[in-house]
Amino acid sequence: MTGLREALRAGRFVVTAEIEPPRGADRDAIGRSARLLRGWVDAANITDNPSAHVRISSMAGSVLAMNAGIEPVMQLTCRDRNRIGLQSDLLGAAALGIPNVLLLTGDHPCFGDQPDAKAVFDLDGVQLVWAARTLREHGRLLSGRVVKPRPDWLIGAVENPFAPPTAFRAARLGKKVAAGAEFVQTQFVFDLPMFERWMARVRDLGLDTRCAVLAGVGPIRSLRALEHLRHRIPGVHVPEEVDRRLRGVPAERVASEGMDICVETVRRLREIPGVAGVHVMAFGYERGVPEILRRAGLGPRLIGATTTDGARSAGRR
Repeated sequence: MTGLREALRAGRFVVTAEIEPPRGADRDAIGRSARLLRGWVDAANITDNPSAHVRISSMAGSVLAMNAGIEPVMQLTCRDRNRIGLQSDLLGAAALGIPNVLLLTGDHPCFGDQPDAKAVFDLDGVQLVWAARTLREHGRLLSGRVVKPRPDWLIGAVENPFAPPTAFRAARLGKKVAAGAEFVQTQFVFDLPMFERWMARVRDLGLDTRCAVLAGVGPIRSLRALEHLRHRIPGVHVPEEVDRRLRGVPAERVASEGMDICVETVRRLREIPGVAGVHVMAFGYERGVPEILRRAGLGPRLIGATTTDGARSAGRR
């Protein structure tokens, strides 16, 4: 594998995707998703109890992903652990050879299926990024204690260009970059003009040269999914134009129209200065990721590898 770190260092247009660990103790579920993505992405996020729903841990899922031949990005949220647990998991990830971590505050338990669960939030996402950087570069825990050997993962964060107040979102990314974020994955991009304005501010601050921006994309495959995104997922902005397109076709064509919109979005994102790649979120529809990438002009990631459609990759980027 080229590796996410090396792909970013080489300046290639990077592709990451997302794998949700199973709700039950199914050790083969990660492998099934990984086989659909293998050869098409530089790395895949293993989510950490997304939307405050209990699933297999992101650390276990990351190990299973590596066993299935795909490079993981281990997500770690502040919602469920205090600083002791967070630093312990960061060290555990390094000991297991997990090469990338994505650090975020996390959704409140009220959004999940156990809304009475006690939220921790001992640290927030920016503080956790800083703690990870301190641990990696100085070999020190937040207590000041020295640890050896130091971990060496790539540090990522998340950002939402569409959350109000939008005028401060680029500056907020600046805080994460200053704390140590080397790449950032954004919330779903459906409103391209709004995203372009955010990217202009990111470039004005010089953040695109210090942190790789991976724009979040994904297909809306049903009107039910559209409603879920608009009303149940915090921070997602679906403009009226996209809403009209999806509601303006027969029900049996909504999935196809959603794929078209996603492909068009990826193509336009590739033309925006400062965008280093895309992060494809196709929950439960990993088999559609190669089609999105192929139609958007993004070839397989692995040189000489067999992709999910059985073809041999010639190392196209």
